[in-house]
Amino acid sequence: MTKPDLVSNRKAGHDYEILETFEAGIVLLGTEIKSLRNHGGSLQDAFVDVKGPELWLLNSSIAPYSFGNIHNHEEKRPRKLLMHKKEIEKIRKIVVEKGLALIPLGIYLNKKGIAKVKIAVAKGKKSYDKRAALKEREDQRSIERALKE
Repeated sequence: MTKPDLVSNRKAGHDYEILETFEAGIVLLGTEIKSLRNHGGSLQDAFVDVKGPELWLLNSSIAPYSFGNIHNHEEKRPRKLLMHKKEIEKIRKIVVEKGLALIPLGIYLNKKGIAKVKIAVAKGKKSYDKRAALKEREDQRSIERALKE
């Protein structure tokens, strides 16, 4: 049984077609991890950028910790992601060649209590693709309702 995400990007599946997913560690401060454990984060409008040999999580928001006093963190600071160099190079090649986006899907704790970020290589959906997906989901629900009765 996997633990639920501390933070999830719920609109990612609606706005993007997810092609491949990766797991990365994240460098956090003490007040940031405490705030995340209280579900004080958001990945809406967040993205991952490859800068040199490093991955950075940008535009993610982690609310200031209520008991953090003067040692509290900046809410929207860039956060470094930890992956092997070969994986980062693989991601860089995919994103540059095909013009795809790197988006975070969620932040969660693994079994050892270490924060991890699930990132995805994704292709943006057009508005007609989104409408088709909604119609397909609604059709599936109506079929299931009919079978129940």
